[in-house]
Amino acid sequence: MNKTRFLSLLMGTALLICILLFSSCGNELPPMEGDLPDLLEDFTEKITGGDFEGAYAFFDRPMRIALPKSRLKRVWTDLVSQAGSFVKARGYVYEQTQGYDVFNVTLEFENAFINMRTVFNSDKRVSGLFFQSGKDPDAPSYTLPSYGEPALYTEEEIRFGLKDWELSGTLTIPDGEGPFPAVILVHGSGPNDRDESVGSCKPFTDIAVGLANKGIMVLRYDKRTYTHGNKFALIKEYTVYEETVEDARLAIDFLKNHPKADPMKIHIIGHSLGGMLAPRIAEGREDVAGCILMAAAARPLEELILLQTRYLAQADGKVTPEEEKAIRELQKQKENIQSPNLSSKSPPSELMGVPASYWLDLRQYSPVETAARLAIPLLVLQGERDYQVTMEDFGLFQEGLGNKKNVTFKSYPSLNHLFIRGDGKSLPEEYERPGNVAEETIQDIADWIKSQ
Repeated sequence: MNKTRFLSLLMGTALLICILLFSSCGNELPPMEGDLPDLLEDFTEKITGGDFEGAYAFFDRPMRIALPKSRLKRVWTDLVSQAGSFVKARGYVYEQTQGYDVFNVTLEFENAFINMRTVFNSDKRVSGLFFQSGKDPDAPSYTLPSYGEPALYTEEEIRFGLKDWELSGTLTIPDGEGPFPAVILVHGSGPNDRDESVGSCKPFTDIAVGLANKGIMVLRYDKRTYTHGNKFALIKEYTVYEETVEDARLAIDFLKNHPKADPMKIHIIGHSLGGMLAPRIAEGREDVAGCILMAAAARPLEELILLQTRYLAQADGKVTPEEEKAIRELQKQKENIQSPNLSSKSPPSELMGVPASYWLDLRQYSPVETAARLAIPLLVLQGERDYQVTMEDFGLFQEGLGNKKNVTFKSYPSLNHLFIRGDGKSLPEEYERPGNVAEETIQDIADWIKSQ
């Protein structure tokens, strides 16, 4: 079985959140002794070896409250049930952010690579823990697309956003005086970086350099849950507004005040969850000239997560007992999410790891109905090989918007969820092979923006 085969819940551009994110600040326990790399190795050995008592001893006080030993054990058990038996740790990448020491440890399992993002505070105690979709360290690396000629653009590092929630980003600016038509790229689910990196692919980089080569300015940025994951996890009730919508609107505010951007020609390009939310981002904003919805979900997220899981379980022609168990559990949690009795008291552990506030908010939102109320032009794009957001979603947008003169639809027979070309049945293993967003898609977006 391929090591990315099972990852429907973990895919950053799939449809929801990573398995686990906890964080903390402050500490009443004595500092840990030793060098951080040695402490990390010890912590990794304990958690991967099933010594949850030993792993728990590394936690600071708030982390112990957020993730008691019994829940830590359940998280690891659920992870193994999906990813297969643990094989070994494959090294780490270190970074420092917001005063924390962060180690991204690659864990190899039988059926997947998982990134264990471990956060140490100043007392050398674990104050945050992520389990995210990982990358095979031996996989080929990303390369710029042939259509992204670097001589035709420059890149500028920027910061914007709310106080204490500022985000870093990149402006890709065509050569010339400007002002240029401009777009903001809005990510899919999960803690995405500005490139929307997935395996060996960076679709937002492809779109940015491709459009800049055609005279269109692009803003892409690190998502709030990526930059401020530790702090975001302390929010007990949040919605897609805090996760995505608010920062996208702040990006619009930033871009329309940039001297190289034409404030009358600012567009939103939303991918996956970002495409689903693009109508919500644009609603009520007179400074948005149009929206491009790429692989936008029209159906409820909880339904798509379950469908993705079934698709992947059946992809090799055999559903294992572990996969059947995971499907049954997801079915139960989907029913919990859709229950009329869902309330703020419902625990996230029974709601696909996400607070009830998230699901209750989405109940009030229909991407198709919201898009139908918009007077601005819309371009709806879909890869026909996409198993994460399928042609059924595309069809629902066509059904709801097909009579509107301001909406254009196009689907691509050979493209997957990332709008990268391929053959046969689409599977997550495609993302481990270097690929770029199809040039045809870049050209279609550029032509559409310039025609408005």
